[in-house]
Amino acid sequence: MRFLLSLLTWWHAETLGTRLFTWRRGIRVGEDEQGNVFYRNADDSRRWVIYAGEPEASKISADWHGWLHHTFDDNPAERPLAHKPWERPHQANPTGTDAAYAPPGSLRRSDGAAPRRDYEAWQPQ
Repeated sequence: MRFLLSLLTWWHAETLGTRLFTWRRGIRVGEDEQGNVFYRNADDSRRWVIYAGEPEASKISADWHGWLHHTFDDNPAERPLAHKPWERPHQANPTGTDAAYAPPGSLRRSDGAAPRRDYEAWQPQ
């Protein structure tokens, strides 16, 4: 089924062309905690990711994002970046999901509370 979807659509996973290029020229570099697999070619001029599940760019942590865009030469699997104690773990962007932020009094709040009367949605002027 996955193979058939890759022939017909690009939004479910990597395309057939990406899969063939990865198979022929890709050197596996590492995998992040979400299961995304990272590759590079022999001369390290191209770097790419094969997503685990839905291809969503915000699922990639800042460490791997920096490596993908040639900001860091060493990949996080070989040499992890030092993190500060106040840093939170990476989280994918929840916009458009049930986990998205809804301010108190919003009609989207799922806590069952009635909307506040003093709540006004922001309107541009």
